[in-house]
Amino acid sequence: MQRKKLPIGIQTFAKIRESDCYYVDKTAFALKLAETGTHYFLSRPRRFGKSLFIDTLAELFAGNKALFLGLYVYDKWDWGTQYPVIRISFGGGLVRDRDELDRRIRAQLQLNRDNLGLSRVDDTDVAISFAELIRGAYLKHGQRAVVLVDEYDKPILDNIAESDIARVMRDGLRNFYSVIKDSDAHIKFALLTGVSKFSKVSLFSGLNNLNDITVDAEYSSICGYTDADVDNVFAAELAGLDRQQIRDWYNGYNWTGEAVYNPFDLLLLFQKREFRPYWFETGTPTFLVELLSQRGVFTPDLERLVALETLLSSFDVDAIPTEALMFQAGYLTIDSVRRMPGLMQMTLRYPNQEVRSSLNGALLQKLTNDPARYGIIAPQLYDLLQTNDFAGMRTLFAAFYASIPHDWYRNNPIAQYEGYYASIFYSYFAALGLDIRLEDTSNHGRIDMTVLFNGNVYLFEFKVVELIPEGRALQQIKDKQYADKYRSRGERIHLIGVEFSKIERNIIGFEQETLKLTDSNP
Repeated sequence: MQRKKLPIGIQTFAKIRESDCYYVDKTAFALKLAETGTHYFLSRPRRFGKSLFIDTLAELFAGNKALFLGLYVYDKWDWGTQYPVIRISFGGGLVRDRDELDRRIRAQLQLNRDNLGLSRVDDTDVAISFAELIRGAYLKHGQRAVVLVDEYDKPILDNIAESDIARVMRDGLRNFYSVIKDSDAHIKFALLTGVSKFSKVSLFSGLNNLNDITVDAEYSSICGYTDADVDNVFAAELAGLDRQQIRDWYNGYNWTGEAVYNPFDLLLLFQKREFRPYWFETGTPTFLVELLSQRGVFTPDLERLVALETLLSSFDVDAIPTEALMFQAGYLTIDSVRRMPGLMQMTLRYPNQEVRSSLNGALLQKLTNDPARYGIIAPQLYDLLQTNDFAGMRTLFAAFYASIPHDWYRNNPIAQYEGYYASIFYSYFAALGLDIRLEDTSNHGRIDMTVLFNGNVYLFEFKVVELIPEGRALQQIKDKQYADKYRSRGERIHLIGVEFSKIERNIIGFEQETLKLTDSNP
């Protein structure tokens, strides 16, 4: 097996093909799109290879045959016909107002005119100028134009925390994109890609002929690497790495079909040979973490959200469902689908250990507004679990609850409920990447939280009381015989009842009992 260059940060198809880099062949998808339709929309999270796929399509329609030697499409494409390609991308830089947006569009339209050998025109109105570009490309080259738009939504998302500005960006882009439908007679093929899927009413009201392939099973792996890609294309990079650990950390993104890995993660893993949250660290939006905190999201629910497909597609500046935001940004993915007449219900989950651990860590840091404290407590919890130091565990969590600013409690009604306190516990264990079972079903009821670690089983039950410990949490574990489910594992079982005072806003009861391996009942 011969090692090749890792195409880290390269989004140019020609550069990858001419530089002896690894390349995962996506040309079968390109051919299928070209043969079965004309106008498409695709949403995928950031750093998933959308830009590279756009560039691959551009080279394909431009007829640059030599770049495709040895690839799936090579002997299946009509290389005798070349199409004028128009490329628009909002991937670079920030846009803060409508004038700046229009300037950015004008510059790109002029660049396309230069590339296609077209004369300069009056570009005062960007929509008219775009229409003239498409028509002019068709007339000059004798073939309908190919229109490829990358990061179509970035000007909106960059300003999503400032709704007034985001609304201006949305309206400006809607005016611009409406040209694609009106220019249909002069267009051979069009594809728009981005992170979010804005509702058709808000952004695509004038462009209702797009075929949205975001959750089409046959295109689930159009971006990203499959298990087979990792084993075949990157076989030379796998030595010294635990194959199952690679799956646990980075695989699992799914759009109703085959699951994929995030390419950015894998390429950096192969370069640095260390498991780290590479993708998460490159730009988890502060807006996302703040929104989850403001809405008092019960973090364990993120393991098992259920939503209709229509909700996941209802993203807009003034209406951002938590489920849609998390799914489109890549922090949740599709676990299962239930199809009903006219409806598609989806169960969502974290895609992998990287996202589950990193997102819960980011939420904990936001809660205390003190990242340094989280950096100290998380390793301490891991050490306490290693030695089963339950007294130390109680002290650690009590110190964390005490560090949460009082303003947070005043502004968040969720702090009055059991779920809030339980979610803190959950997030800390999840941030460590441990095996967690939530509302774990047994023959006698549901265990609030089960943690499996280092040959131990930890059964947690949470209760919120007024001011005095009542002992009800531990007693429920014993009365309901929750431990029975895990006795066959032959591991030590720890029963932990935790009681919180909504007056003291802290732990006031932390009872623990460890069963002997020979116990039949607690």
